[in-house]
Amino acid sequence: MGPDAGATGSDSASGIELIDPKVLRVCADPNNLPFSNEKGEGFENKIAQLLATKLHKELAYAFYPGATGFVRNTLNAHLCDVILGMPQGNDLVQPTNPYYRTTYAIVTRAGSDLDGIRNLEDPRLKEKKGRIGLVANTPPGNVLAKNGMIGLVKPYSLMVDTRVESSSAAMIHDLESGQIDAALLWGPIAGYYAKKSSAKLNVAPIPETPGARMAFRIAFGVRHSDQNWKRELNTLLSQNKSEIDAILADYGVPLLDEAGQPIAKAAQ
Repeated sequence: MGPDAGATGSDSASGIELIDPKVLRVCADPNNLPFSNEKGEGFENKIAQLLATKLHKELAYAFYPGATGFVRNTLNAHLCDVILGMPQGNDLVQPTNPYYRTTYAIVTRAGSDLDGIRNLEDPRLKEKKGRIGLVANTPPGNVLAKNGMIGLVKPYSLMVDTRVESSSAAMIHDLESGQIDAALLWGPIAGYYAKKSSAKLNVAPIPETPGARMAFRIAFGVRHSDQNWKRELNTLLSQNKSEIDAILADYGVPLLDEAGQPIAKAAQ
């Protein structure tokens, strides 16, 4: 999910709508796979290209690290017109209809003594002191704290400069090398790294737990004033759902239905 997208900044109510009607201008992180990068290798890049093609527009980006100030310095500065991955309920932007629902996940090495693990209450985890990877201040930590298991955690930073480091990549490296036995990651990140790993990694969605929300609906984000643009994007999402779902599945994103059940495998 990453850090807060920034202060609310100035969101003009003047109804300017799009900066350039001939260009799809997307706000994105320049180095944050599997979501986006400057080379266009992330699944949000692929979805952006699909939308640009359907709209018969050129595609351009306003890149900014996904940290504090992202919305203020991109969307609200009128450098771009849409953010492709915003959790529904984030009031910094006006959300479109959600285009996927996903959750946090447990990643383990295939063949390890944690094979088949499905939740954070599994008693096998309690033997893993210092060997459970957790990004600080993310929801799985609430469950571990409730169960008195924080002492089992090896922490990784939430706030990093994505241009030069990745807590998720570091955690997966530690899992592959055996320094930790379980990695607790945001689902799209977990699925992506599991698919590209040279080791066989298993990804299990973490079920919803009272007091710790794990699953989120993800939408596009537009300026609060851009009503017509939001409606146009909602139409595009509806008309191209199967193609968008195929892109997400190709990147290993663990998709959930509204009952919280998996509708695509996170890794093959």
